[in-house]
Order: sequence, then structure tokens, then C-alpha cells
Amino acid sequence: MTSSAVSLSMPTVPRRRRSPEEVAAAAPVTGPKKVLLAAPRGYCAGVDRAVIAVEKALEHYGPPVYVRKQIVHNVHVVSSLEAQGAIFVDETDEVPEGALVIFSAHGVSPAVVQSAEDRGLRTIDATCPLVTKVHKEAVRFAKDDFDILLIGHDGHEEVEGTAGEAPEHIQIINGPHEVDKVTVRDPEKVIWLSQTTLSVDETMETVRLLKDRFPTLQDPPSDDICYATTNRQVAIKKISPQADLVIVVGSANSSNSVRLVEVALEYGAKASYRVDFANEVDEAWFEGVATVGVTSGASVPELLVTDVLRLLADYGYGSVEEVVTAEEDLLFSLPKELRATLKEAGDVSRALGGRRSRD
Repeated sequence: MTSSAVSLSMPTVPRRRRSPEEVAAAAPVTGPKKVLLAAPRGYCAGVDRAVIAVEKALEHYGPPVYVRKQIVHNVHVVSSLEAQGAIFVDETDEVPEGALVIFSAHGVSPAVVQSAEDRGLRTIDATCPLVTKVHKEAVRFAKDDFDILLIGHDGHEEVEGTAGEAPEHIQIINGPHEVDKVTVRDPEKVIWLSQTTLSVDETMETVRLLKDRFPTLQDPPSDDICYATTNRQVAIKKISPQADLVIVVGSANSSNSVRLVEVALEYGAKASYRVDFANEVDEAWFEGVATVGVTSGASVPELLVTDVLRLLADYGYGSVEEVVTAEEDLLFSLPKELRATLKEAGDVSRALGGRRSRD
């Protein structure tokens, strides 16, 4: 059966907007109006790969295709895939025996994999390779009997999956405020890992405090916070000091989107709001605003940003300057289970997931 917890519909159209003239009369703007558009923004390679995996599975196996949890944390993406025949469930026991289920980009624990196997389910693992890297680190250091301090948000799907790799060795640290509560067996054998979508600054502050308590705390072999999360935060840090308002396009359960709002405010934006769709933008936000910063989280298709830019243009913010702080060209191969099917079918139309503008 379909889980109501992840069954999402498009939002309704809001009340009639005030006209640009009414907004201007409420609080005139001094100086020219413009938009600073962050780049990079939107889809990362892991998200693109996961969404393509569901699309290709629907195309080659036919609906229904079951997906455990949201494939990525975006309302529009989930609704669009539902319309194509994807069925989103909370747990594998909601999937009919023998059916096909796709694991989301956020990853799953070994217990979930075993549950699917026990039910005879066919599986496609769309876990982002950067999340898989953290899972492997957890397994490696648990095998060496380390205490693992996992910095992340308790209850987030990614954290649940990583913690499930070695629950007897992992403690979840939600942020700097929880450092004082940490206990370890041997201060000489402690390492920290992190959720891939956190605020870089807050994570490093947590690490700093942990190292004050445990001076020999080891760092992960390579950065756990993913390149896309870091790049989007760097871009919004550059824009925010110049912005009267920053609009972040992204869903409420998207950790990296929520962090972008926090980073914007921390780095000087006078106001910042997150929206899923352009029709959620409140025109009252434009009162007295000359410069608007715009960005989007790593699971957001570009068409949603385009809709926001179109609305901004209606209110006089037609001048758009793209602020580029990095170029992204990373590609990930599609899940191996799916690649075999595509090869057998002679489908070479899309074998990789990477940065691109998607509807």
C-alpha cells in the first residue's frame, strides 16, 4: 500500500497577490532592482542519478515501481514520479512480495537490505555514492573497534542508514550543544564522521569542540560533507552580504536547503526564506528590497527556480546577474542493477547521472 506520509500533491494557488504598484507604495525601493543568482545551485550528481534510476526503472519494468522513502527530498520531484507510476512507501514491508523497490539517494541500513531480501523483493540501490562512502568508513572504523561520533540530525534518513552500519559503535551528535554529553570508551580510538548535507561552519564548530574534549580525535579519510552542499553554501555566502532578501528554493525536509537559509542569514542577508514553489513567495517580502539573492537546494529541478525568477521579474527584478563560485562536472554511473537491464535492452540514452538542468 502507499504510505500517506510520503504521498504528496501539488500546492494550491494562493490568494490574489498585491500588484507591484501596491508593494512599491507600501515601501519604496531606493536604487535599482536586481537578482543575484547563485551558481552552482540545484541538482547534484547523486540526485540526478537517483531520479534517473526511478525514471528508467519505470520505463523498462513498467509501473508500479516502489521507492522506499522519498527518492530525494523534493515535493515536486516526488509528485512528478508518482504521476509516472512510482509508489513511495515508508518501509519494505509495504511492498508486495517479489516486487521491485528502489532505495533512495539517502541510503539504507543493512537491516533494511535484509528486510527486502527476506521478502524476496527485487532491489535497485540508488544511494548516492558519497553517502555510500560514509557507510564504508563507518564499517571500516567499527571493525577496528573505534568509537564513531556521527555528526548529523537524529532521525534523518541518511543518518539512520549510516548509524545502522555499526549501531554499537556510533553515537549521533546533533550539533555543538551535544558535545558535552559525549562519552567514549577510549579517547585514543575516536573518529568523527558526518551527514553529507550539513552546514560546513556548524559541523566544523562541533568538531572543534569535540577535539577540545578528545585531542586525539581522528578526522575522516576525506571530507564527508559533499561537494554540492559545500559549493551551494559558498555561493550563498558570497551573495548574502549584498542581499536585502534571499529566496532558497527547496523542500522543508531537505537538510541542505534548510541550511542555505541559515547560512544566508548568518552571512549578512537581511531576510531569507525557503519555498517549494514560486506561488509560496510572499510579495510583502519585496517591500523596500533592491537586491534579491536566489539559490536552490541540491534536489531542486531548475524549472522551479525559473518560476521564481519569472515572478521576481513581474515585480521589477528583471535584471539577473549569475554569481559563479564553482563549476561542477561530476558524473556517477547509474546503479549496477539498472545498468545491467539497460545494457540488455540496448538503452544507451542515459548511463550517467550528473549536473544538468532537469524539468
